[in-house]
Amino acid sequence: MTSINTPEKTSFNMRRDIMVYLFLVGATLVVFWQVASHEFINFDDDRYVTENTHVQAGLNRESIIWAFTATDVSNWHPLTWLSHMLDYQLYGMNPKGHHLTNVFFHLANTIFLFLILKWMTGALWRSAFVAALFALHPLHVESVAWVAERKDVLSTFFWILTIWTYLRYVERPAFNRYLLILFSLTLGLMAKPMLVTLPFVLLLLDYWPLDRFQLSQSGSAHPIKKQASLCATKLRAENFRLFGEKVPLFALAAISSIVTFLVQRSGGSVGGWDLYPVKIRIANALISYVSYIGKMIWPQNLAIFYPHPGQSLQLWQAAGAGLLLGLISMAVLRVARRHPYLAVGWFWYLGTLVPVIGLVQMGAQAMADRYTYVPLIGLFIMIAWGIPHLVMRFRYRRIFLASVAGTVLAASLILTWTQLYHWKNTATLFQQALKVTENNYLAYNNLGNVLARQGKVKQAIAHYVKALQINPNFPSAHNNLGYALSRQGKMDEAIAHYVKALQINPNFSKAHNNLGNTLARQGKNQKAIAHYTKALEIKPDFAGAHNNLGNVLEGQGKSKEAVFHFSRALELKPDFVEAHFNLGNALARQGKMDQAQAHFFRALELKPTFAEAHNSLGVILARKGRPDEAIDQFSEALRLKPDFRQARVNLEIATQEMGKAVEDSKR
Repeated sequence: MTSINTPEKTSFNMRRDIMVYLFLVGATLVVFWQVASHEFINFDDDRYVTENTHVQAGLNRESIIWAFTATDVSNWHPLTWLSHMLDYQLYGMNPKGHHLTNVFFHLANTIFLFLILKWMTGALWRSAFVAALFALHPLHVESVAWVAERKDVLSTFFWILTIWTYLRYVERPAFNRYLLILFSLTLGLMAKPMLVTLPFVLLLLDYWPLDRFQLSQSGSAHPIKKQASLCATKLRAENFRLFGEKVPLFALAAISSIVTFLVQRSGGSVGGWDLYPVKIRIANALISYVSYIGKMIWPQNLAIFYPHPGQSLQLWQAAGAGLLLGLISMAVLRVARRHPYLAVGWFWYLGTLVPVIGLVQMGAQAMADRYTYVPLIGLFIMIAWGIPHLVMRFRYRRIFLASVAGTVLAASLILTWTQLYHWKNTATLFQQALKVTENNYLAYNNLGNVLARQGKVKQAIAHYVKALQINPNFPSAHNNLGYALSRQGKMDEAIAHYVKALQINPNFSKAHNNLGNTLARQGKNQKAIAHYTKALEIKPDFAGAHNNLGNVLEGQGKSKEAVFHFSRALELKPDFVEAHFNLGNALARQGKMDQAQAHFFRALELKPTFAEAHNSLGVILARKGRPDEAIDQFSEALRLKPDFRQARVNLEIATQEMGKAVEDSKR
């Protein structure tokens, strides 16, 4: 008998839907809103926002062109760059806005995931449970709480949007609707190439729940796609057509994969086969597949970075993991006809992890929590549809399922809240990583950076040394240790570490710049210039290298060239205090007092405690015959820096000139 939707029943269904929406929105915001008080972290946030001059230029013609042509951070993802630019234009360097943008994308992904699952399956509570797990699972914290992982939440938004456009196409096939699928997928690939597996997922959805992929002559009663029974020949033709309609989507995915591989290889993110041989890569992939499942079930010891075990990896663990994965795969295939959701969920999980599972090694990590953002949806589907089937004959089935779901979601909410705390700042994040992992050289290095910025140079050095004891070929630790040693005046030791960093990574622009600084302090200006120049060849938009090169050139009397580099530094980074100061001094030496004065004023607007800028501005004012204003500037410089000898001399001279002027006026 056909169910009749009475007004009362329709109203009840609407109230249920609204209740689900309110829960998803409320729970997500309650848990994740705490990121509004979090800081940027010193791992990738600098490359994406805090030290990226193109992003800090906001949305303009030049920055948009850069977004579509840049291969920075070993990725081509122009849409991600544009989103960061818009955030910077709206919020500047306030991390609150950047974090909340991630949260709102995560919330949108949660709501749309619920919508498409309910649309495809008609199962309200199971769809809601999957969406709630997606929203609240601790493994998803990294994708949301890390500003640099905007690409995760943004690309997933287009992932789900592509599925939605595909459902509309299935409902009523039309060319313009198919174009929307292509358009959505293209946007997603421009946010993160993780979407290369989406065409494969669409084939899985054709099998279940859309019932388009037919394995027998039985008809389908699915509300989206109804069709009569077909003969065997027509079945094969229909199935072949389903593959055929995905060809353009697979072509887009293939192009994106090739571009990504080339970009990441040119950027040095793709590890060579000699670094991790094929057997190690395969073994790590198998173990990671099982480890992600373990962390999904029992989310403990989560960290921002899991060091790759390399040759120390235990092959027996890989063999066990491979056996387990094989057994699960065979089991879900055996019951695929009766329980298709198990096969779809399982192969969703396996397939969507392929690009990041480590078969092609990207980066130095063994695995990463952020890689599970989309793949876990497959496992959540298996749980949401599988457990109700297991207890379908249980007398208190509804009470049991509601109790289990409530317990799981409550536990997820609490664990996610706790995990989010670790993302409060760089120190808490990497301290947690050291607690839950072993031999985490990256955590030691980044904690060293925190200590160095706090002025605790000796403690920072201890952390860098520890990082290098674990991984002697870690160029960032050599560079950071060199910088810390140079602050202690140990120039020769610092140079040795910069050289080592450059031997490991000849295209390490920061190491070239830092080595140039140390050589310049030793008076080896030509060698310093060579390293600044090399840094700018590698990274033409390196504002710091332009400023440092300008300083050396100015010291050699090459004022015109120095002004060019100071000006270029300010084009790239308009709020670069030191560059304003240096350009002001260079212009003053050229007699361009008004321009010099403007740059000193700007430097002091940005940094009112800049004693040297007060002194230089005082000199300009004195030369302009404004000794009273000059005295104010010299006095302020001495207040800020009592041992500033040159400011004291200038103050005495200005005071004498002022006295003479007063005497002359009396005569």
